Amino acid sequence: MNKFNIHQAKTQFSRLVDLAASGKEIVIAKSGKPVARLIPYARNAESRKLGQLRGKIKIKKNFDAALSAQTLDAFEGKI
Repeated sequence: MNKFNIHQAKTQFSRLVDLAASGKEIVIAKSGKPVARLIPYARNAESRKLGQLRGKIKIKKNFDAALSAQTLDAFEGKI
């Protein structure tokens, strides 16, 4: 764990981001007290599974039917 005060963090931000990206934890302190932590971004390793919502979503048969003239005018800002 590396600890930096706010002034140091501002002047060396790019370097601190590189350190965090390489796996190090950076603690930013104000008046010697930790206030923030810069850590590497971890992507969600879990991939989505196809078909998880099967049977849970209902789509009406006419969901892609043409809009009425009044609804279309409302979307186009004519009303």
